[in-house]
Amino acid sequence: MTSCATPRVTSEERAVRPLDLVAAAAGALLVVAAAVVGTVIERANGSLHVNWPPLYASWSPHLGPGTPAAVVIAVLVIVHGPPLAARLPWRRLVVLGWGSALAWTGALAMIDGWRTGIAGRLTTAYEYLTVIDRFDDLGPALRDFTHHILNNAPDHWPAHVAGHPPAAVLTFVGLDRIGLGGGGWAGLWCLTVGTSAVAAVLIAVRALADEPLARRAAPFLVLVPSAVWVGTSADGYFAAVAAWSLALLALAATRRTLHPAAAALASGLLFGLTCYLSYGLTLIALIAAAVLVLTRTVRPLPLVAAGAAAVAVAFTLAGFSWWEGYLRLVERYYQGAAAVRPYAYWVWGNLACTVLITGPATVAALRRTLVAAPAAGRGLRPSAGPLRNPADRLTVLVLAALFALLVADLSGMSKAETERIWLPFAAWLPAACALLPATRRRAWLTAQAVLALLLNHLLYTGW
Repeated sequence: MTSCATPRVTSEERAVRPLDLVAAAAGALLVVAAAVVGTVIERANGSLHVNWPPLYASWSPHLGPGTPAAVVIAVLVIVHGPPLAARLPWRRLVVLGWGSALAWTGALAMIDGWRTGIAGRLTTAYEYLTVIDRFDDLGPALRDFTHHILNNAPDHWPAHVAGHPPAAVLTFVGLDRIGLGGGGWAGLWCLTVGTSAVAAVLIAVRALADEPLARRAAPFLVLVPSAVWVGTSADGYFAAVAAWSLALLALAATRRTLHPAAAALASGLLFGLTCYLSYGLTLIALIAAAVLVLTRTVRPLPLVAAGAAAVAVAFTLAGFSWWEGYLRLVERYYQGAAAVRPYAYWVWGNLACTVLITGPATVAALRRTLVAAPAAGRGLRPSAGPLRNPADRLTVLVLAALFALLVADLSGMSKAETERIWLPFAAWLPAACALLPATRRRAWLTAQAVLALLLNHLLYTGW
């Protein structure tokens, strides 16, 4: 059992603490700069196509039925989260982490009410549920899928259907087929599955770094501002599928499971599904590569590849070409707002979105991660042997997620709306908060909760 006693603060720790605050302040300044510059641009020519830059949101101060629950859950996690994470049996902690994330995310969504916050999100004109009836006959629908991606195509798909491979919409078709149709069930699916990413990240951090670090990260993985979007968009569901793929890969590579072969195959199946949920999530392969580098093994690769290939073959035989779909998506992308959204703004404005969805604690923790990066990098040299320091292993994992996010940013295929699109990458960044000092965890958790509550009460996010 991990001790809950307050650790002694070293003089070295006292010296670096102010740097955490400087990093958080720098993140806040980035957000302010993005808001000010973005507002000027949007008022001048409307080229950003967002009402409250850098977020796709509108100013709408309000309270709602979820407000009391959200405040109570935040207080409970701040006060009881760190000691419970330290002493609970591991399996109970994982379940409690998921349950707490579900409660927190659900309460935030309910600030906008059941209809607006959950049941109505996936029924709007650009969402998946508007085309369910076009998949009554799956074979022709899949074979013809790419022909409806472009804006000038006959009966073109709405934005989110066109912007993703068909596994995204097929998820909701499947729910409809088993009697769980409509916005309420779709919203609950995304909410429940999306919050399970917390459990997946905990499992992966424990396998790749160590259990004490995973325990320290747990409250931060729960009380994260990105919950505002996890509970209101399908991208939270995509993030969870990607996270479980990586968690199973970590278990297979470290052999911290009774059935590593089954874990590797399941990881591949989920990675394949991830790629058919969102084209951009092929970048999850960068984090998967970091998992294999950390564990110094490629043993799971054949089964992972077999699982991913099985998904690709199934969709290809059904008539959908991933590559053709991607090329048409790129063309569709520049038929819409992306054609005028300025890359010069969004290439850094997107990073301000990341600050908002991961919170000040994560920004402070990423500072520590970057400081530790050179030593961790030296430890990855083939001649250095296994990377033994758990904090260094966590550093590599977090930096891999950050790198994937930066590649997505530089690609120019994520201009705006990254507060939801980047959830699969951002889900890993709060794990770095395990590196924050124990004596300041409650203060940082408070900052996380306050930001999330402000975002959800002052803005209508539109997703």
